[in-house]
Amino acid sequence: MASYLLKRLLGLLPTLLIVAVLVFLFVHMLPGDPARLAAGADADPQTVELVRKDLGLDKPLTHQFVDFFWRMLHADFGTSLRTKRPVSTEIAERFMPTLLLTLTSMVWAVVFGMAIGIASAVWRNQWPDRLGMTLAVSGISFPAFALGMLLMEIFSVGLGWLPTVGADSWRHYILPSVTLGAAVAAVMARFTRASFVEVVHEDFVRTARAKGLAERVVIFKHCLRNALIPVVTMMGLQFGFLLGGSIVVETVFNWPGVGRLLVDAVTMRDYPVIQALVLLFSLEFILINLIVDLLYGFINPTIRYR
Repeated sequence: MASYLLKRLLGLLPTLLIVAVLVFLFVHMLPGDPARLAAGADADPQTVELVRKDLGLDKPLTHQFVDFFWRMLHADFGTSLRTKRPVSTEIAERFMPTLLLTLTSMVWAVVFGMAIGIASAVWRNQWPDRLGMTLAVSGISFPAFALGMLLMEIFSVGLGWLPTVGADSWRHYILPSVTLGAAVAAVMARFTRASFVEVVHEDFVRTARAKGLAERVVIFKHCLRNALIPVVTMMGLQFGFLLGGSIVVETVFNWPGVGRLLVDAVTMRDYPVIQALVLLFSLEFILINLIVDLLYGFINPTIRYR
Protein backbone atom coordinates (compact mmCIF):
# COMPACT_ATOMS: atom_id res chain seq x y z
CA MET A 1 0.00 0.00 0.00
CA ALA A 2 2.90 2.37 0.70
CA SER A 3 4.15 2.21 -2.88
CA TYR A 4 0.61 2.71 -4.20
CA LEU A 5 0.14 5.75 -1.95
CA LEU A 6 3.49 7.20 -3.07
CA LYS A 7 2.59 6.79 -6.74
CA ARG A 8 -0.77 8.45 -6.22
CA LEU A 9 0.81 11.37 -4.38
CA LEU A 10 3.38 11.85 -7.14
CA GLY A 11 0.52 11.77 -9.62
CA LEU A 12 -0.86 14.90 -7.96
CA LEU A 13 1.90 17.07 -9.41
CA PRO A 14 1.06 16.92 -13.15
CA THR A 15 -2.65 17.20 -12.37
CA LEU A 16 -2.15 20.33 -10.28
CA LEU A 17 0.15 21.78 -12.95
CA ILE A 18 -2.52 21.37 -15.62
CA VAL A 19 -5.14 22.86 -13.32
CA ALA A 20 -2.84 25.80 -12.51
CA VAL A 21 -2.35 26.59 -16.21
CA LEU A 22 -6.06 26.35 -16.99
CA VAL A 23 -7.04 28.43 -13.97
CA PHE A 24 -4.50 31.13 -14.77
CA LEU A 25 -5.73 31.42 -18.35
CA PHE A 26 -9.37 31.34 -17.28
CA VAL A 27 -9.17 34.15 -14.72
CA HIS A 28 -7.30 36.38 -17.15
CA MET A 29 -10.07 35.87 -19.70
CA LEU A 30 -12.70 37.22 -17.32
CA PRO A 31 -14.20 40.53 -18.49
CA GLY A 32 -13.40 43.63 -16.48
CA ASP A 33 -10.25 45.45 -15.41
CA PRO A 34 -8.99 44.61 -11.90
CA ALA A 35 -6.90 47.79 -11.83
CA ARG A 36 -9.97 49.91 -12.55
CA LEU A 37 -11.99 48.10 -9.88
CA ALA A 38 -9.16 48.50 -7.34
CA ALA A 39 -8.61 52.17 -8.17
CA GLY A 40 -12.28 53.06 -8.11
CA ALA A 41 -14.77 54.22 -10.71
CA ASP A 42 -13.74 57.88 -10.37
CA ALA A 43 -9.98 57.32 -10.76
CA ASP A 44 -8.22 58.99 -13.69
CA PRO A 45 -6.25 56.94 -16.26
CA GLN A 46 -2.89 57.80 -14.66
CA THR A 47 -4.05 56.46 -11.30
CA VAL A 48 -5.36 53.30 -12.94
CA GLU A 49 -1.99 52.73 -14.62
CA LEU A 50 -0.18 53.20 -11.33
CA VAL A 51 -2.47 50.66 -9.69
CA ARG A 52 -1.97 48.25 -12.60
CA LYS A 53 1.80 48.56 -12.22
CA ASP A 54 1.59 48.10 -8.47
CA LEU A 55 -0.46 44.92 -8.95
CA GLY A 56 1.94 43.58 -11.56
CA LEU A 57 -0.75 43.48 -14.24
CA ASP A 58 1.35 45.54 -16.65
CA LYS A 59 3.76 42.64 -17.20
CA PRO A 60 3.33 40.19 -20.13
CA LEU A 61 1.01 37.27 -19.49
CA THR A 62 3.82 34.71 -19.65
CA HIS A 63 5.82 36.69 -17.10
CA GLN A 64 2.79 36.83 -14.78
CA PHE A 65 2.33 33.06 -15.07
CA VAL A 66 5.98 32.35 -14.29
CA ASP A 67 5.74 34.56 -11.21
CA PHE A 68 2.49 32.86 -10.15
CA PHE A 69 3.86 29.35 -10.65
CA TRP A 70 7.13 30.11 -8.85
CA ARG A 71 5.27 31.52 -5.85
CA MET A 72 2.90 28.54 -5.90
CA LEU A 73 5.85 26.16 -5.60
CA HIS A 74 6.83 28.03 -2.43
CA ALA A 75 3.25 27.92 -1.08
CA ASP A 76 2.93 31.66 -1.69
CA PHE A 77 -0.27 32.59 -3.52
CA GLY A 78 0.38 36.30 -3.50
CA THR A 79 -1.62 39.16 -2.08
CA SER A 80 -5.32 39.80 -2.51
CA LEU A 81 -5.98 42.65 -4.93
CA ARG A 82 -9.03 43.60 -2.92
CA THR A 83 -7.84 43.55 0.70
CA LYS A 84 -4.03 43.74 0.24
CA ARG A 85 -3.70 40.79 2.63
CA PRO A 86 -1.91 37.48 1.91
CA VAL A 87 -4.19 35.10 0.06
CA SER A 88 -3.25 32.25 2.40
CA THR A 89 -4.47 34.34 5.35
CA GLU A 90 -7.74 35.16 3.59
CA ILE A 91 -8.42 31.49 2.85
CA ALA A 92 -7.31 30.25 6.28
CA GLU A 93 -9.83 32.54 8.00
CA ARG A 94 -12.67 31.31 5.79
CA PHE A 95 -11.81 27.63 5.42
CA MET A 96 -12.84 26.34 8.85
CA PRO A 97 -16.47 27.59 8.70
CA THR A 98 -16.85 25.93 5.30
CA LEU A 99 -15.26 22.70 6.50
CA LEU A 100 -17.47 22.51 9.60
CA LEU A 101 -20.57 23.27 7.55
CA THR A 102 -19.61 20.60 5.02
CA LEU A 103 -18.93 17.98 7.69
CA THR A 104 -22.22 18.73 9.44
CA SER A 105 -24.13 18.49 6.17
CA MET A 106 -22.33 15.30 5.16
CA VAL A 107 -22.92 13.51 8.48
CA TRP A 108 -26.67 13.96 8.57
CA ALA A 109 -27.02 13.44 4.80
CA VAL A 110 -25.16 10.12 4.93
CA VAL A 111 -27.03 8.86 8.01
CA PHE A 112 -30.50 9.72 6.70
CA GLY A 113 -29.68 8.92 3.07
CA MET A 114 -28.36 5.45 3.85
CA ALA A 115 -31.23 4.75 6.28
CA ILE A 116 -33.80 5.66 3.63
CA GLY A 117 -31.92 3.67 0.98
CA ILE A 118 -31.66 0.54 3.14
CA ALA A 119 -35.33 0.74 4.15
CA SER A 120 -36.37 1.20 0.51
CA ALA A 121 -34.31 -1.83 -0.55
CA VAL A 122 -35.56 -4.07 2.26
CA TRP A 123 -39.22 -3.14 1.65
CA ARG A 124 -38.86 -2.86 -2.10
CA ASN A 125 -42.03 -1.81 -4.00
CA GLN A 126 -43.87 -1.30 -0.72
CA TRP A 127 -44.94 1.96 0.93
CA PRO A 128 -41.54 2.63 2.67
CA ASP A 129 -39.85 2.32 -0.73
CA ARG A 130 -42.32 4.63 -2.44
CA LEU A 131 -42.15 7.20 0.37
CA GLY A 132 -38.34 7.11 0.50
CA MET A 133 -37.90 7.49 -3.25
CA THR A 134 -40.47 10.30 -3.34
CA LEU A 135 -38.43 12.17 -0.73
CA ALA A 136 -35.24 11.43 -2.66
CA VAL A 137 -36.62 12.77 -5.94
CA SER A 138 -37.93 15.85 -4.13
CA GLY A 139 -34.53 16.48 -2.55
CA ILE A 140 -32.74 16.25 -5.88
CA SER A 141 -35.30 18.36 -7.76
CA PHE A 142 -35.60 21.27 -5.32
CA PRO A 143 -32.94 23.98 -5.94
CA ALA A 144 -30.67 24.74 -3.00
CA PHE A 145 -31.25 28.50 -3.06
CA ALA A 146 -35.04 28.03 -3.08
CA LEU A 147 -34.89 25.51 -0.24
CA GLY A 148 -32.68 27.85 1.78
CA MET A 149 -35.03 30.79 1.37
CA LEU A 150 -38.04 28.59 2.19
CA LEU A 151 -36.40 27.33 5.39
CA MET A 152 -35.48 30.88 6.41
CA GLU A 153 -39.03 32.06 5.77
CA ILE A 154 -40.50 29.27 7.93
CA PHE A 155 -38.03 28.80 10.78
CA SER A 156 -36.45 32.26 11.02
CA VAL A 157 -39.00 34.81 9.86
CA GLY A 158 -42.20 32.94 10.66
CA LEU A 159 -41.36 30.98 13.82
CA GLY A 160 -38.25 32.86 14.95
CA TRP A 161 -36.53 29.66 16.05
CA LEU A 162 -33.25 29.82 14.16
CA PRO A 163 -30.86 32.56 13.04
CA THR A 164 -30.40 33.32 9.34
CA VAL A 165 -26.84 34.62 9.07
CA GLY A 166 -23.51 34.08 10.82
CA ALA A 167 -21.64 31.07 12.19
CA ASP A 168 -21.37 31.87 15.88
CA SER A 169 -23.17 28.88 17.44
CA TRP A 170 -24.49 25.42 16.60
CA ARG A 171 -27.91 26.92 15.87
CA HIS A 172 -26.43 28.83 12.93
CA TYR A 173 -25.42 25.53 11.31
CA ILE A 174 -28.89 23.96 11.20
CA LEU A 175 -30.52 25.74 8.26
CA PRO A 176 -27.39 25.95 6.03
CA SER A 177 -26.48 22.32 6.67
CA VAL A 178 -30.01 21.10 5.89
CA THR A 179 -30.03 23.18 2.71
CA LEU A 180 -26.59 21.99 1.64
CA GLY A 181 -27.11 18.33 2.54
CA ALA A 182 -30.63 17.80 1.16
CA ALA A 183 -29.50 16.91 -2.36
CA VAL A 184 -26.68 14.73 -1.01
CA ALA A 185 -29.09 12.79 1.22
CA ALA A 186 -31.34 12.22 -1.78
CA VAL A 187 -28.47 10.96 -3.93
CA MET A 188 -27.20 8.71 -1.14
CA ALA A 189 -30.69 7.26 -0.65
CA ARG A 190 -31.10 6.35 -4.32
CA PHE A 191 -27.56 5.02 -4.64
CA THR A 192 -27.79 2.96 -1.43
CA ARG A 193 -31.09 1.47 -2.53
CA ALA A 194 -29.69 0.47 -5.94
CA SER A 195 -26.60 -1.10 -4.34
CA PHE A 196 -28.61 -2.97 -1.71
CA VAL A 197 -31.18 -4.29 -4.20
CA GLU A 198 -28.34 -5.86 -6.16
CA VAL A 199 -26.67 -7.39 -3.10
CA VAL A 200 -29.87 -8.68 -1.44
CA HIS A 201 -30.38 -11.18 -4.27
CA GLU A 202 -26.88 -12.66 -4.09
CA ASP A 203 -26.36 -16.32 -3.17
CA PHE A 204 -24.53 -15.60 0.09
CA VAL A 205 -27.54 -13.62 1.37
CA ARG A 206 -29.90 -16.50 0.64
CA THR A 207 -27.45 -18.86 2.38
CA ALA A 208 -27.34 -16.61 5.47
CA ARG A 209 -31.13 -16.56 5.63
CA ALA A 210 -31.26 -20.34 5.15
CA LYS A 211 -29.03 -20.74 8.19
CA GLY A 212 -31.73 -19.05 10.26
CA LEU A 213 -29.87 -15.77 10.94
CA ALA A 214 -31.96 -12.84 12.06
CA GLU A 215 -32.92 -10.42 9.30
CA ARG A 216 -31.08 -7.51 10.93
CA VAL A 217 -27.90 -9.62 11.03
CA VAL A 218 -28.29 -10.47 7.35
CA ILE A 219 -28.87 -6.83 6.42
CA PHE A 220 -26.23 -5.10 8.54
CA LYS A 221 -23.52 -7.76 8.67
CA HIS A 222 -23.67 -9.43 5.28
CA CYS A 223 -25.44 -7.00 2.94
CA LEU A 224 -24.14 -3.68 4.25
CA ARG A 225 -20.45 -4.46 3.94
CA ASN A 226 -20.76 -5.80 0.41
CA ALA A 227 -22.91 -2.89 -0.70
CA LEU A 228 -20.65 -0.23 0.78
CA ILE A 229 -17.98 0.06 -1.94
CA PRO A 230 -20.13 1.87 -4.54
CA VAL A 231 -21.79 3.84 -1.73
CA VAL A 232 -18.42 4.99 -0.36
CA THR A 233 -17.40 6.04 -3.87
CA MET A 234 -20.48 8.21 -4.18
CA MET A 235 -19.96 9.48 -0.62
CA GLY A 236 -16.47 10.71 -1.48
CA LEU A 237 -17.64 12.44 -4.65
CA GLN A 238 -20.51 14.13 -2.82
CA PHE A 239 -18.20 15.30 -0.04
CA GLY A 240 -15.94 16.89 -2.64
CA PHE A 241 -18.90 18.59 -4.28
CA LEU A 242 -20.10 19.87 -0.92
CA LEU A 243 -16.71 21.24 0.07
CA GLY A 244 -16.20 23.02 -3.23
CA GLY A 245 -19.77 23.68 -4.20
CA SER A 246 -21.23 25.45 -1.19
CA ILE A 247 -21.14 28.79 -3.00
CA VAL A 248 -24.91 29.15 -3.43
CA VAL A 249 -25.73 28.18 0.15
CA GLU A 250 -23.03 30.43 1.61
CA THR A 251 -24.35 33.32 -0.45
CA VAL A 252 -27.97 32.74 0.64
CA PHE A 253 -27.06 32.55 4.33
CA ASN A 254 -24.19 35.08 4.14
CA TRP A 255 -21.92 32.35 5.49
CA PRO A 256 -18.32 33.48 6.20
CA GLY A 257 -16.72 30.67 4.18
CA VAL A 258 -14.57 30.13 1.11
CA GLY A 259 -17.62 29.94 -1.15
CA ARG A 260 -18.59 33.48 -0.27
CA LEU A 261 -14.94 34.49 -0.58
CA LEU A 262 -14.86 33.11 -4.13
CA VAL A 263 -18.00 35.07 -5.08
CA ASP A 264 -16.46 38.30 -3.76
CA ALA A 265 -13.17 37.53 -5.54
CA VAL A 266 -14.89 36.97 -8.89
CA THR A 267 -16.92 40.16 -8.48
CA MET A 268 -13.76 42.20 -7.85
CA ARG A 269 -11.60 40.24 -10.34
CA ASP A 270 -9.27 39.30 -7.49
CA TYR A 271 -7.02 37.01 -9.57
CA PRO A 272 -4.76 35.63 -6.80
CA VAL A 273 -7.70 34.61 -4.60
CA ILE A 274 -9.60 32.99 -7.49
CA GLN A 275 -6.53 31.01 -8.57
CA ALA A 276 -5.74 29.82 -5.05
CA LEU A 277 -9.33 28.77 -4.32
CA VAL A 278 -9.76 26.81 -7.56
CA LEU A 279 -6.45 25.05 -6.92
CA LEU A 280 -7.60 24.29 -3.37
CA PHE A 281 -10.88 22.81 -4.61
CA SER A 282 -9.00 20.68 -7.16
CA LEU A 283 -6.59 19.41 -4.51
CA GLU A 284 -9.51 18.56 -2.23
CA PHE A 285 -11.14 16.42 -4.93
CA ILE A 286 -7.90 14.58 -5.66
CA LEU A 287 -7.20 13.86 -1.98
CA ILE A 288 -10.78 12.76 -1.31
CA ASN A 289 -10.62 10.32 -4.22
CA LEU A 290 -7.35 8.96 -2.83
CA ILE A 291 -8.89 8.47 0.62
CA VAL A 292 -11.88 6.70 -0.95
CA ASP A 293 -9.57 4.33 -2.85
CA LEU A 294 -7.73 3.50 0.38
CA LEU A 295 -11.02 2.86 2.20
CA TYR A 296 -11.81 0.11 -0.29
CA GLY A 297 -9.09 -2.02 1.30
CA PHE A 298 -10.63 -1.65 4.76
CA ILE A 299 -14.13 -2.46 3.52
CA ASN A 300 -13.05 -5.43 1.42
CA PRO A 301 -9.73 -7.01 2.56
CA THR A 302 -9.50 -9.00 -0.70
CA ILE A 303 -8.64 -5.79 -2.59
CA ARG A 304 -4.91 -5.43 -3.22
CA TYR A 305 -3.07 -2.23 -4.14
CA ARG A 306 -0.25 -2.19 -6.69
